[in-house]
Amino acid sequence: MCGELQFRRQHPFGDYILDFVCLENKLVIEIDGGQHGQQAEYGENRTQKLQAAGFRVLRFWNNEVLNEKESVREKIWLIVEELESHPPSNLPLEGGGSKKVSAWKGGRS
Repeated sequence: MCGELQFRRQHPFGDYILDFVCLENKLVIEIDGGQHGQQAEYGENRTQKLQAAGFRVLRFWNNEVLNEKESVREKIWLIVEELESHPPSNLPLEGGGSKKVSAWKGGRS
């Protein structure tokens, strides 16, 4: 497993801004607040477009990220392990998104 994942924050993709994306692993992490329940169709369309472009999309609720950090981290690592053993195709990603966030260095805690 890689020792460091490089995530870009607020990365453009078409008409969307992705919360977090690891381009190397083609992994998108979306953090949903209470408004997501009212915009479920929009979120589903967005997820389908990302999946069609070869991305794996993980969604977490705000309260999960704030209150269940270890569980969220574990779910992300399980998906990363899966993606590294079966890498996605190398489809192009729109936009530049120069902001990078280095996360979860050194594997699991």
